[in-house]
Amino acid sequence: MDVRRAGERYSGGDLAAGIISFHAFSFGPHYDPDNLRFGPLLACNEERLAPGAGFDEHPHSHTEIVTWVVEGELTHRDSAGHETLVRPGDVQRLSSAGGVRHVERNDGSVPLTFVQMWLAPGRPGGDPSYEIVHGIADATPYAVPEAGAVLHVRRLAEGERTAVPVAAFVYVHVVRGEVRLGGEELAAGDAARIADEAETDVLAVTAAELLIWEMAAG
Repeated sequence: MDVRRAGERYSGGDLAAGIISFHAFSFGPHYDPDNLRFGPLLACNEERLAPGAGFDEHPHSHTEIVTWVVEGELTHRDSAGHETLVRPGDVQRLSSAGGVRHVERNDGSVPLTFVQMWLAPGRPGGDPSYEIVHGIADATPYAVPEAGAVLHVRRLAEGERTAVPVAAFVYVHVVRGEVRLGGEELAAGDAARIADEAETDVLAVTAAELLIWEMAAG
């Protein structure tokens, strides 16, 4: 198990434009050949947008993009004609496939924080697609079959435990709260990368929210 602390993330964004970013993997100008990916997971970015700030239209291809809003409201528009508001509790997936363009903005009056995760599909190309699940229930798995991955959202009360999936690759990201995993204390923004481990579990030291990726080998 490899624990990565929130303070070790690469910081980026554009403060003057109201954008603050924290990257868990090599990203843009923060090139790190030893931290390019974990299984199919290519990125786990925490984005903070001030009211009125956002990312203007930009392209993606050959990437499964999954977004989880922590607080605030995200406006999404893409070149395939989708326009939605993504709120806390919603899972949004944009399969960029052969190519798509999109806009992400905070059109609200309060700060926006979201976690965006990119996964590599097993096969390149194809037609882009979009899906949003509003208010996903706790412990409901969300499958991204194109990447051989399943996302588990867990909201734990203090003292509650949850099993960690047994898989070739498991990525545990702490959205909020504090948990104990494999003898390590993890707080908001921390993550654990687990490869080929035996069955284990997470204990919520405080009320906590987790994003857990269960991923097959490529």
